[in-house]
Amino acid sequence: MTNQAPYIGRFAPSPSGPLHMGSLVCALASYLDARSHNGTWLVRMEDIDPPREQAGAADLILSCLQKHGLQWVDSDVMFQSTRAQAYNQTLSSLRENALIYPCSCTRKRLNTLNGRYDGYCKSHPATSPAALRLDLEAAKAKGVPLQQAFCDGLQGEQYEDLTQQGDFVIHRKDGLFAYQLAVVVDDIAQNITHVVRGSDLLDTTARQRALMQLLGHQPPHYSHIPVLVDANGNKLSKQNHAPAVDLDTPTHNLIEALTLLGFDTAALTHATSTSSILHWAIHRWANVATTLQGRLSL
Repeated sequence: MTNQAPYIGRFAPSPSGPLHMGSLVCALASYLDARSHNGTWLVRMEDIDPPREQAGAADLILSCLQKHGLQWVDSDVMFQSTRAQAYNQTLSSLRENALIYPCSCTRKRLNTLNGRYDGYCKSHPATSPAALRLDLEAAKAKGVPLQQAFCDGLQGEQYEDLTQQGDFVIHRKDGLFAYQLAVVVDDIAQNITHVVRGSDLLDTTARQRALMQLLGHQPPHYSHIPVLVDANGNKLSKQNHAPAVDLDTPTHNLIEALTLLGFDTAALTHATSTSSILHWAIHRWANVATTLQGRLSL
């Protein structure tokens, strides 16, 4: 019998602003899942989209994690902004194997396609500047299933037919690396076995699985927690001006986050340290995770 690979998880925020309660809840869930499996927990900074990033946000995020006892002692933080060589090498390999092609379709044209790219640029020469799209039919010829089925650890059985959205972008027209490419290359490089993240990313999973399979790797096990929403049902996010977590009240913040995750935190009323709270939560995580099937709200 083959031994199961050691658990390696990660939290990968983008530095578009300081952590808010929704992102703290996500970080905490990822951390607890890793530690409850005696696994490794890594932090990766997804800083490949400068127009959306806020100066100093990466340092604020790392400081916030440390203040709350969410330590990434297993490895140094990976910054995607330092990974251009790895991404370019992957693009070169895909290009050499005729698995990608340039696309210069305008946003106006794409908006007429109802969310499914029609492969126009596969048969029409692209002009500059151009994005790069993954050729799904070429990927299928390499053995990658375009009907992706997997069991999410929290959302259950999932199925997506990638042909319903068509060939997707892995390198942007503005010269920036697309999220789909960067996240897959880095998950491979860090040997990630488990991903715990928000359910707003669930619809990206099939594309990431397909690209990872095309690159010859087994996709990680995914668990998508319900996103935190405000009283109006809007996702708590930096774009929606969610307030930053107060760094002066880390124990209070952790207890609030645990409560939102479904823990009965009455026993933590008099807790005075983040380490004691996290130790308590790690040993109860397995029994609480099933409560995440509902939608988190403030």
